[in-house]
Amino acid sequence: MSLTGKHVTILGVGRSGRAAAALALREGAVVSAWDAADSASFAGMPEPVACHPCATEADGRAHRCDLLVVSPGIDTYGSYVAAFAAGAGEVIGEVELASRYFNGHIIGITGTNGKTTTTELVARILAHAGMGGIPCGNYGTPFAEVVMLPNPPQAVSLELSSFQLETIRQLHPDVAVWLNFAPDHMDRYPTVDAYQKAKLRIFENQTASDTAVIRRGSGLPAVAANVVEFSTEDPDAEWFSNGCQILHRGEILIDLELDTSLRGLHNAENTMAALAACKALGVPMFSIRDALHGYAPPPHRCELIRTLDGVEYLNDSKATNLHALESALRSQTRPVVLIAGGKEKGLDYTPVLPLLKIKSLATVTFGQIARPLADLFSQAVPSQAVSTLADAVQTARALAPRGSTILLSPGTSSFDQFSGYEQRGNTFRDLVHQLR
Repeated sequence: MSLTGKHVTILGVGRSGRAAAALALREGAVVSAWDAADSASFAGMPEPVACHPCATEADGRAHRCDLLVVSPGIDTYGSYVAAFAAGAGEVIGEVELASRYFNGHIIGITGTNGKTTTTELVARILAHAGMGGIPCGNYGTPFAEVVMLPNPPQAVSLELSSFQLETIRQLHPDVAVWLNFAPDHMDRYPTVDAYQKAKLRIFENQTASDTAVIRRGSGLPAVAANVVEFSTEDPDAEWFSNGCQILHRGEILIDLELDTSLRGLHNAENTMAALAACKALGVPMFSIRDALHGYAPPPHRCELIRTLDGVEYLNDSKATNLHALESALRSQTRPVVLIAGGKEKGLDYTPVLPLLKIKSLATVTFGQIARPLADLFSQAVPSQAVSTLADAVQTARALAPRGSTILLSPGTSSFDQFSGYEQRGNTFRDLVHQLR
């Protein structure tokens, strides 16, 4: 794909937008960048790029370009993108743009939950095998930055959100990983079906020579690639785990409790998916095993902060939807005082009530949805609504007996009170360490 002399428009000037602009410049394009934000947001944009802050839909309707690159944070279903797209020859995202200039292997990873842990695991295994394996895409480095490295890696571990998959055209993963699916982002998608269709695009350019790694029982439509399944429920699956050991065709490969800091069935699924993906790319089994020794999961994913007065404090701030909350609850072996809440995303939390009855002593809710969530959860366990995360920590401490776990697993996003799940998790960590 030649961009020499073409006009490339970047819509959205975050890190992925800046990376896309730099790559387009490298390929000889004339580049402009547009964003509804003010000029301060354009800091770090490459010098030759024509910057257009405070851009409106009217600006978009009057604009013409050969290629429009839309940042994943901007709603592609909305009228803002539609205004710019009307005068564009083609509309893609940064991941799609980068894939057109990458000559190595791609392991693409999607799912409602577990993407980041799986992406890290794949990257660790690929790096250990001498294949580079930089984590990129929705997590880590923008893919376009990886492509522009002086010596791009032989393979990448590419996390793909539904937002990024909306704007692919030719992206072709050698291995596509489907972890799971549950309703999420209903503040962006018109229906659950639309959300699932966006994610399913990870398979659309694969052929019979590629591999699709899929959780058994996912109920997906047929795919062209060779399917490899993993499961924590069916021992007959090619990859199976009981939550402690991982078996490949009946042979024990790894003991998670002895070899890693990964715990719980959800992390067993993430690990199996990563192992299956790397094996499909030709990584030897001995190298895979060696790579996982000593691995600890990323922060904010059932991260043990401390044990105080016999109570464990776990930070699962990355749980931004119901499925992640359910996974965290299901993996607990001690009685739980759950801290949940945050932004209203239009999700239905009724399905978690049976699990709350089994796993939880009480719940403490906070943030924008504190009151309605507490009213719902009170159908299962005693529940209290508070305003802030600081209030929630103090309230939960008073409710948690020795031998229990206080679990921050919000079940929704953080943007009502925080800049992201990381800030929310870091705040929780600080609050817990301040307890005496």
